Amino acid sequence: MLLLPLISLGIIDQSRRGLSDNNYVNELASNGPYQLFAAFRNNRLDYRQFYATGDDHDLSIRLKDHVMKGSCVPDKEVYNIARDVRAQGPAKKLNVMLITVESLSARFLTRFGEKKDITPFMDKWFSQGMLFTNFYATGTRTTRGLEAITLSIPPTPGRSIVKRPDNSRMFSLGRVFKDLGYDTAFLYGGRGFFENMNAFFSGNGYRIVDQSCLTGNEVTFKNAWGVCDGDLYRRAIHEANQACREQKPFFFHLMTTSNHQPFTFPDGKIDLIPGEGKDGSGRLGGVKYTDYALEGLMTEARPQPWFKDTIFVVVADHCASSAGKVGLPVEKYHIPLFIYSPGHIPSKEVDTLASQIDLAPTLLSLLNISYESFFFGENILSSDFEGRALIANYQKLGLLKKEELLFLSPGKQINRIILNHGEPVLEKISRNYPGVKELMAYYQGADYVFIHRLNRWHEFPDNLTQNRVLPGGNI
Repeated sequence: MLLLPLISLGIIDQSRRGLSDNNYVNELASNGPYQLFAAFRNNRLDYRQFYATGDDHDLSIRLKDHVMKGSCVPDKEVYNIARDVRAQGPAKKLNVMLITVESLSARFLTRFGEKKDITPFMDKWFSQGMLFTNFYATGTRTTRGLEAITLSIPPTPGRSIVKRPDNSRMFSLGRVFKDLGYDTAFLYGGRGFFENMNAFFSGNGYRIVDQSCLTGNEVTFKNAWGVCDGDLYRRAIHEANQACREQKPFFFHLMTTSNHQPFTFPDGKIDLIPGEGKDGSGRLGGVKYTDYALEGLMTEARPQPWFKDTIFVVVADHCASSAGKVGLPVEKYHIPLFIYSPGHIPSKEVDTLASQIDLAPTLLSLLNISYESFFFGENILSSDFEGRALIANYQKLGLLKKEELLFLSPGKQINRIILNHGEPVLEKISRNYPGVKELMAYYQGADYVFIHRLNRWHEFPDNLTQNRVLPGGNI
């Protein structure tokens, strides 16, 4: 009885519906259980079928001009943005603790208008490092944020790459650090089989530490989502101390869980009651406990021998809510990015428009690290960075500029939202509208790169460093 479904699981994908040259035949074949389960398993939409597309050669040149800043090789494969990034000056081999905070909307911070004083520590702390005030999430789910931060790739329609099959050995931020000899780990407060996180990160060069790795003594509080942020941070301190004893630099990517429904956390830590609450105070408590736990992390980290040589990065995975009158409500994507390291990172605000795909190249630039790159993102602090952000949901794919948002939708639609006139104004636009080809270049390029596996590392033993095949096939 189980043999047939097991065999079907192994062979079902969306390519099998395209066996005929007649599109009507293919579409009729799609209207059934086969296509339903194939779509469910692969978690993606067929980009070229549903979205407005352009000439690959033309869009590839445009993408390379934006990403590679004129350094592209003309005869390279289309959308092959593999390149050398060479830093000016010696590398700073500092430790990195990258903390992705669940649902930390920018609006929760006093700096961005919150009046209820629910982030007293972050309000003070964020003035002591580099705060990016015009920074945007690429999507509305945790896996979408992890995808952008880790792979520096625009969102593609459907579910995040984290959830898809064949998502290992992709060029990632963790891979850069691992090749430099860092202890590279993903630390998650929940169980990493959720949303395929463990498979994704382990397949891309990360060591995994999740809830199942914590001993009974390490867990002081947990709910359905995982252990509280305080427990996760204490384990991160333990891991950092271990790396320090082994005289090994570390890159730890943490993912928190406390600022999520049902908003429960240890009693007695803050002046709000845990739980959702009929008055809507649950979210406020989740945010305030998040702030409390971050303060605890810094209190425990400062006396450690590795603290003075560590960069702390705080960023949200996405906002707390994403619903709005228009398909992509821009304010529901606004998140903070904060980089802190006394003596290494100056205290200032950066108001350049950017998004999560730009985090990796910006961080590596601050460390003066030279590396082989297949990142779509760019260094926000570079003098030639042109402010823009990529934001999306499951179907709409947007390019945000200063006064407007352009986006693609299924049905090959192209729309524009005007942002500088109070209520957003939505209108249809043509392919010839300024900025549309740039919009297409990012998203059509990302789809092509993933489908054709351009941003993959060939398999090598971890101890091999010579003649490594780099992204795009370069040696």
